[in-house]
Amino acid sequence: MSNTAISADFLWQGGAWRAGDDVALGIASGRFSPAAGDATRIGRFVLPGMPNLHSHAFQRAMAGLAERRGPGEDSFWTWRETMYAFAEAIDPDDLKAIATQLYVEMVKAGYTQVCEFHYLHHGPRGVPYADPAAMSLALVEAAREAGIGLTLLPVLYMTGGFDGRPLSERQRRFRHDVGSFVSLLERLAPMQDDMFTLGMALHSLRAVPEDAMRALLATGIAQGLPVHIHIAEQIGEVQDCLAVRHARPVEWLLDHADVDARWTLIHATHLTAQETDRIAKSGAVAGLCPTTEANLGDGLFPLAAFIDAGGTFGIGSDSHISVSPVEELRWLEYGQRLVTRHRNVAARLPEESVGTALWQRALVGGAQASGSDIARLAAGARADLLVLDDRSPLLAARDEADVMDSFLFAGNTPLVRDVMVGGQWRVRDFAHVAEASSANAYRRVVERLAAA
Repeated sequence: MSNTAISADFLWQGGAWRAGDDVALGIASGRFSPAAGDATRIGRFVLPGMPNLHSHAFQRAMAGLAERRGPGEDSFWTWRETMYAFAEAIDPDDLKAIATQLYVEMVKAGYTQVCEFHYLHHGPRGVPYADPAAMSLALVEAAREAGIGLTLLPVLYMTGGFDGRPLSERQRRFRHDVGSFVSLLERLAPMQDDMFTLGMALHSLRAVPEDAMRALLATGIAQGLPVHIHIAEQIGEVQDCLAVRHARPVEWLLDHADVDARWTLIHATHLTAQETDRIAKSGAVAGLCPTTEANLGDGLFPLAAFIDAGGTFGIGSDSHISVSPVEELRWLEYGQRLVTRHRNVAARLPEESVGTALWQRALVGGAQASGSDIARLAAGARADLLVLDDRSPLLAARDEADVMDSFLFAGNTPLVRDVMVGGQWRVRDFAHVAEASSANAYRRVVERLAAA
């Protein structure tokens, strides 16, 4: 769709519904523009697409396979061993098939951009592929086939703990030194376009020594790129950081790096009040993944205090035990209700709608973390949008005052009917143009992996 105009009864602009005769947008070359000429009405309620700020695509194929109790108390660390074993067998073709299926699911659910935190770089035992970028390119191809915007975040992963121990055999697939990592970034950078943004990630403080972090951040290629890092996800991580670096992970990072608005701190679950305030004031995004954090038993982020401090957050589906922005936002709120024993926690002002507050805050944080001009229905932004199903009984008798709360809190029936990404319809009447072919390819890969 190009050089055309669209309209709706209500467009979501600036955190609120806008209505009236002038509610229309043009679309030219994949971006929104001022409307010119007659506009085609596409629906009653039209929203910006949601960015997914944290994804490990290959983990979609193991969803549901780590739910059997082990011989002792299960935790993130026991789950991680299951994940490593699963990752061992995946090659570039497998990764492309898994990621394409996942990204199709994301688009159908209302995600229009994904930040792929990508550390599965090499072959088994760390043997490089003939093309060192093979696994990265598989993700780029998958995003193109699914029609989702991609922020690719190659991950620097060097050590197995804060004490600098070598990586285990299963972790060797993840390893780069700073030089080879910079070479990978330089290989990928020229490929960027409206649908592909390059960023970078430090896996975690335990996996990147201080001197390596400083060396990478000082390189030319690193300047201006979005920077993501796992941090303070687990109590064990906090304890290990205190023992070796004599500071908590977030405290140490804020003291030793110029953390600003181009940083995204993934999870940041275990924070002191001072750390919560410092992240908010830094301008960094808190990358929250409520369904994965619940599945792994991580803990709960201090949402109310963070919002009150002026903090910015977005959501991600991480391990993909759920692929739904509705469920991430719903359980972000429900977790807060359970721990505080109060309702409507994300709404910090009297009469504020929880659904409105959650969706708009996640749009802003997700766009910032993505490093792309997305997640807003305004001239100049990439033309991504969602059309809600106004025929659904769940939205019956709902007007602009309460449609967002019904969208997020009225059940599990999908309400995203149509999805546009980059000016192209990817989903019409709940069907994605590539869903049959992606499902068949995914099924073949998963069946082979299961039989291996």
